Amino acid sequence: MAESEPVLIQTGEKRGCPEDEEEDAPSKKPRVESSHENGGPPDQNEEEEPGGEEQEEDGEDSGETFADMMKHGLTELDVGILKYVSDHQGFSGILKERYSDFVVHEINKEGKMVHLDDLTIPAEEEPEGPPVPEQSVDTDVLTEEQKKELEQLQKIRNKESQVSIEVMDDTKEKRTLVHKAVKTQFPGLETKTEEKDGRKFIVAYHVAGKKALAAPRKHFWPKHRGNFCHFVLYKENKDTMDAINVLSKFLRLRPNMFSYMGTKDKRAITVQEIAVHRITAERLAHLNKCLMNLKLGNFCYKNHPLKLGELQGNHFTVVIRNISGTNEQVNQALTSLRETGFINYYGMQRFGTTAVPTQHVGRAILKNDWKEVVDLILKPRPGAEKEFMVRCREEWAKTQDPEAALKKLPNKRCVEGQLLRGLSMHGKKNIVSAFGLIPRNNRLMYIHSYQSAVWNIMVSRRIDAFGLKAVEGDLVLKGTAAHVLSAEEAESRSIHDIVMPLPGFDVIYPSHHVGNGYRELLSADGLDIDNMRHKVKDYSLAGAYRRIVIKPSDVSWEVIRYDDPRISLVHSDFEKMEKKPAPVFNTEGKYRALRMEFSLPPSTYATMAIREVLKLDTSIKKQTELNTTWFN
Repeated sequence: MAESEPVLIQTGEKRGCPEDEEEDAPSKKPRVESSHENGGPPDQNEEEEPGGEEQEEDGEDSGETFADMMKHGLTELDVGILKYVSDHQGFSGILKERYSDFVVHEINKEGKMVHLDDLTIPAEEEPEGPPVPEQSVDTDVLTEEQKKELEQLQKIRNKESQVSIEVMDDTKEKRTLVHKAVKTQFPGLETKTEEKDGRKFIVAYHVAGKKALAAPRKHFWPKHRGNFCHFVLYKENKDTMDAINVLSKFLRLRPNMFSYMGTKDKRAITVQEIAVHRITAERLAHLNKCLMNLKLGNFCYKNHPLKLGELQGNHFTVVIRNISGTNEQVNQALTSLRETGFINYYGMQRFGTTAVPTQHVGRAILKNDWKEVVDLILKPRPGAEKEFMVRCREEWAKTQDPEAALKKLPNKRCVEGQLLRGLSMHGKKNIVSAFGLIPRNNRLMYIHSYQSAVWNIMVSRRIDAFGLKAVEGDLVLKGTAAHVLSAEEAESRSIHDIVMPLPGFDVIYPSHHVGNGYRELLSADGLDIDNMRHKVKDYSLAGAYRRIVIKPSDVSWEVIRYDDPRISLVHSDFEKMEKKPAPVFNTEGKYRALRMEFSLPPSTYATMAIREVLKLDTSIKKQTELNTTWFN
C-alpha cells in the first residue's frame, strides 16, 4: 500500500499489510538497568507514554493541530538532558517525519537480527513410534461461495453483519462439522444455530465483548509438537501491546498467552519475535488475510515461551530528513558516534508529552501525597486536548464528582477514566485503593519516570564536573554489585565502564561531590534518600545502575537525495516479500536526508544517539516546530 501524505509528527499513515485493524515491574533487587525503548518491559516502551494521557485510536479529530497540543509539552532541558560527548558542529533535521523513517529489527538472544522473510506454515515433524490420531476438520462442508462470503465478513469487521449457511443434511454431526470449519478457517468469527421457517441455519458473526476474551475451546495438540508457536511480528505504526490485543481478539485468547522479549516503538516499522501458547501456525497465518499494518511469519514450534530482556538488543535504520549539515559535518558526527558513543540519557518518551510531567506524579506518589497525585492527573491543564477530555477535567474541577466526570469520557480505559472509576468505587478518602485500579505497569511508570529524571540530571552534572574520564569516587560494576573506584583504579578505567545509580534503598552512590548531589536533589523534592521504602510495597524503589555512555555497534551511514517527500526511503521486510523495488535515489534530488544504521544493547534510547549526531532537541515539542516549519 502507498503511504499517505506527509503529516506532523505522531499522526498516522497507512502502509503495508492487508486490511484490519501488563507485565510486572522488575524485581526489587539492585540491578543493571535492562529495559529500554525497544527492548524492555511495556512500562519503558519508546512510544507508550506513562499515563496521564487519553489512549484513543489514531486519527480521531480533536479539533486542534498536534502542534497546538505540543505548545506546553516538555523539552530536553525539563528532564535533565543537557550535555553531549562530542565537539562536532550539529545540524538540523527532522526525526520521524514519517513512521517508515524509523525501522527497528530485534536482535535475539543468539545475536541474530530478526527478519520477516517467510510466510509459509512449517511442516510437521513425524513423531517417533506409532502415529497419534489427528482430529481434522472437514473443509469440504463449506462451498467456495460460502468461503468467499465468510472471508469478506471476517475482513469488514462489521459486528452487525452475518453469514447464514443452510444445513441441508440436518444432523448434529453435520452441524458440528460446519461450526468447526468456520471457527478453524476464519479466526475471529463465532457461530450459532438458528431455525427459520422449519429450516436450520448456521449463522456466522463477529466475536465481540467478553466472549472474545473467553478461554478458547480445547483443540487437539500433538504430543511431539512444541507447546509454543514462535513467530515474527512485523508491525507498522502500532504499539506492541496494541498489536497483541488485536491478535488476542481474533484468536479469542487472553493477551497474557503471548510472550515477547521487549516492546517496540509505535511510530515505526518494527520486527520482533513473539511466542503464543498452543496456537497453530495455520491459525496465525490465516490472520494475515484480515490484519492491517501487521504481518505474521517465520513460524516454528518450541517448548518454551519468550522472556522479557532475553534479547541482545535492537538494530535501527533511521532516516533524518531535510538535513542542513554538509557531508563533512555528517561524517564527523557519525564518526564520533561510532568511536565515542553518546550519553545514555532516558529519552523524552519516558516523561510524557503534556503540560503535567509524569515525573511530577511519580514524586507525589513517593511523597505519599495522594491528593496531589489525583490533582495532577485530573486537573485542567494548559495546551490543547481532545474535547471530551477537556470536559471531563472541567467537570472534576467544578464538582469533584468522579461519576459525573466519568460520564464525560467515551473511553473509560484511559488513565483518567480508570482513576475516576476507582474514586467512584472506593471514595475520595481511599485514594490509594482508587489509584490501584490503574494497571500496575502504568502506576509504576510514574515513579520510574521520577527516577529517570533524577538520573538524567545527575549524569549531566557528572559529565559537567569531570568530562569523559573515569575519576576517583566513580562507580563501576563488578558482576551486579557496584564498586567505588580509587584514584589508581580510575586511571585504568574508561568512561564506558562508569555507571550511575537510579535512586533507591539498595544502591550506593558515587563518593565524589556529584554523588552527594543525589541527597540534595531528593531533599529539595521532599524525599529522604535514606528512606526509599514506601508504605505501599509496589512503590518501594530498590534502585538500579545504568552506564552513562554507550557506544553503538554496526554504525554505518549515507547522505541521500530524493524528490518526493511522500516516498519511503527504507526498503522494509514487507516490501521485500511483496517484491516491491527498493527506493531509488536521485543524486540531483531536491531534498537531502541522512540514512543511518546502528545497533544498541538493551537499556538504551535510539533517540539519544540521534540527538548526539544532530546536537538538536529531540522532544516532540521541538520536532513538531521543525516539522511545521518544514511543511509550511
